[in-house]
Formats: sequence, C-alpha cells, structure tokens
Amino acid sequence: MSTRKNTIYNMAYRLFSMLLPLITAPYLSRVVGTEGVGLYGYAWAISYTFGLIGLLGLENYGPRAIAQARDDKSALNRAFSGIWQMQLLVASLTLLVWCGYVAFVAGAEKPLALAFTLASISCLVNVDWCLMGLDQFRPIALRNTLAKLLAAVAVFVFVRGPEDLWIYAFAWSAATLLGCASCFLSLRGQVKFTPVPWKEALTHLKPCAILSISVIAVSVYRQMDKVMIGALSDMHQTGLYENAEKIILCLAGFIAAIGTVMLPKISHMTAKGLVDEVKKHMDASMELVMCMVCALGFGLAGIAPEFAVLFYGEAFADSGLLMTLLAFTLLTIGFANVIRTQWVLPQKRDHIFIKSVLTGAAVNVVLNALLIPFFGAKGAVVATMAAELAVPVVQFVILRHELPFLRYVRYALTYSAIGGAMALVVRLTAQLPVDGWAGLFLCVAAGGATYLTLCALWWMATRNRRILSVLRKSPKPAK
Repeated sequence: MSTRKNTIYNMAYRLFSMLLPLITAPYLSRVVGTEGVGLYGYAWAISYTFGLIGLLGLENYGPRAIAQARDDKSALNRAFSGIWQMQLLVASLTLLVWCGYVAFVAGAEKPLALAFTLASISCLVNVDWCLMGLDQFRPIALRNTLAKLLAAVAVFVFVRGPEDLWIYAFAWSAATLLGCASCFLSLRGQVKFTPVPWKEALTHLKPCAILSISVIAVSVYRQMDKVMIGALSDMHQTGLYENAEKIILCLAGFIAAIGTVMLPKISHMTAKGLVDEVKKHMDASMELVMCMVCALGFGLAGIAPEFAVLFYGEAFADSGLLMTLLAFTLLTIGFANVIRTQWVLPQKRDHIFIKSVLTGAAVNVVLNALLIPFFGAKGAVVATMAAELAVPVVQFVILRHELPFLRYVRYALTYSAIGGAMALVVRLTAQLPVDGWAGLFLCVAAGGATYLTLCALWWMATRNRRILSVLRKSPKPAK
C-alpha cells in the first residue's frame, strides 16, 4: 500500500481514536463532574502504564523488525513468531501483576481498575506492530474504529451518573480488546506462526526492553502527570488537567500518524542503504509537520478559553488556561517525532531515543514534585512543557553534526510566525459580539483562513512546491 494511503488510513484512525472519547467527554464531564473525570484519568494513567510494560516497546521495535524482514517470507515468519512468543510471555506476567494491583493495592479507583483488566488482556493479542511493519494500516484503522464506535454508543446508553463511571472504563477497555482481537485475524495469509525455540524468541527481549525504557519514560511525562496530581493535589485538579490534556493528545495523534507510517518505510529504506533518500523524506516531513503543528498549536491556544467552557461546561473553565499552555508542546512533540521515527529508530540507535526521553522524564518528575503541591495542575503543565522541550534539545546535542537542524528550526520559526498572526486574528475575532458555538466557529474560520492565506503567500514567495512530497512515492530533492 502507498505511503499516501497508509497516512490517510492511519490519520483517520488516530482521528477517530481521539475524537470518539472527545464526543463522549462533554456528556461525561457534566454527568460525573471534575472529581469523577479526575478519578477516571488517575485510574487510566496507571492502567496505561501497565499496558506499556506488557507490550514492552513493541510499537517501535515490532514494525522495524518486520519491515526489515518482509522481503524474505521465511525470515518474516520466524521474526513474527519469535516476537509474538516473547510478547505472550511478558504480557502474561504483566497481567498477573496487574491483577495483584487490582486486588491488593487499588483504592477508590478499584472498580475502574477492574474494568481496565480487559485492556491488559488485549496486550496478549495486540499484533498491530506486525501489520504496521507490513504496511497494512487499513485493517487497524477500520476494525479499531468500529470497536470504538460501539464503545461510544454504550457510554451514552448506560452511563447516567457518577456511580456508572466503571461502565465508561469497561466500554473503552472492551473496545481495545475487541479491536486487537479482530486485527489479529487480519494476519491470516500474510504471516504464519511457527513456534521457535524460547532461546531464539528471547533474543527479542533485550532490544524490546531497551526501547520499553524510553516508551515508559514517555509515559511518565504523558500519563503519570495525572497520577502525581492526584497524589500531591486532589482529584478536582486532576480532572481539570485530564480534560485539557485530552485535547492535546487528540491533536498529537496527527503527528504520531505520520511517524507511525514513516517508521517502517524509512526502516526499509535504511536497510537498503538509501541514506540520501531518507534525508529527503526527513526534510519534507519536517516542513510538513511544522506547518501542521503550528496551525494546531497556535489555533488551539487562540480558542482554548472559550472552547473549554463550551465543550466541558463552566466547571472546567480553568482547563482553558491549561489547554492554552499545553498547546505549544505540539511544536516540540512534532519536531522530536520526525527525528525519532525517521533517523534514530530506523538506524537502530535506540540509545539516543532513550537518553532524550529519560531526560524529559527526569525533568518532568522533578518539576512535578516541586510545583504540583503549590500550583496544582498549573505546575504539572509547566513541568510537561519543560519535559517536551528537553527531548528535542537532547536530540540536537547528540545529532547536531549529522542533521541540518538550522534548516529545521527555520521551518519551525517560519510557521510559528504565521501561527502567531493567526492566533492574534482569532483573539480579535473573539471580541466580536457573537457568543456560543457560533462565535467559536467564527474564530476558527477566521484563524484557518488567515493561516492558509499566509502559508500560500509564503510558498508562492519561496516557490516551495514540495511540502507535501512526504506523501508521494518519490519526493523531490530538497532545495
């Protein structure tokens, strides 16, 4: 399947994965309140961390290993079989530990944790990594989207009050299990499981474990914020942060979609020694991503105060300020994602990835511990912004002699300037005497028109014809 189609399918899947919980979020926020949302976010963050341990970095290792072996059917089957055997062992052990947590450690979140057990079980049959390595994104997108649609319907039908919060958790974790199990069926005829000696299967353990360190480190400053807010502040602050971050994660899904599609493609190119072609893809990708994240980040920052109240209700007005600040993390997330998925991981230089995210996690934990007791969710936002900035800074320090970072920074500054102009137009439009959703729509329309117009003028002035080349089969050379 072409890169363009894979990107469309993956972005559509990421979009639905993030938008469906957002569709239920306004209803849930009004039904269970800030404390209910906070309790859910707290329980989900813990469950998500266990899920990362269960999959042990396979989201990055699996597609790369499969992509590098897919030209040889025998090697492909052996690679899949060995990796999946290792996955079954690790996921089973993690599931046992999770059951122990639910039974003996969980407190107020125990009913939710029990419902999230289905998500832990899904780690046993999650073979999305194999489909990604085979460039098969269509079944992942379609099957998981259908499962999540069913979950969204269940939420509106069965969740009626705070006492039904466990149903919300059960619906989404059941959708995760159903999606993974159905995608497993898509492997028929593409790979064949042939049991390999455990000694061979466990050879995948070390590289996966190394990558899992980085994945778990990312979780520390993407998910553990809510755990630390709940432990150091209260569930009200956790709820404000949860709903603010939910929007950011939705938009970050677009960035992740491009990286997920490009990782197996670039890994395949790297294995063939096509370094110059890889750099052309990276340059086009970086400009495309910077254009996209500046539009999303500055646009969200401009409408966040009004959007938070309209979408979540008056009780979540403070989420607007948190959302405004967190919006700017999209720029550093996008920058780091391109470097990681198109240079570091395809070359198996996992130590660079690990150093960068461990630095970010350390910055996040230290600042969270210092700031949350005094500033609550606002302290966690500052810590997250610092952590997200630390990741590309470390990448720059290590790779500054290999990649044209100055050109990448120029892309970021150019589109940030355009984004700043858009945000100014949005704030001026917000002063017009048009309230409610009509006013918000007017702000979005004015901001979008401004951004697109300024980008078009810039591309015409610089004669830039290759910003979308990352989606074509053969990108044109960089200028």
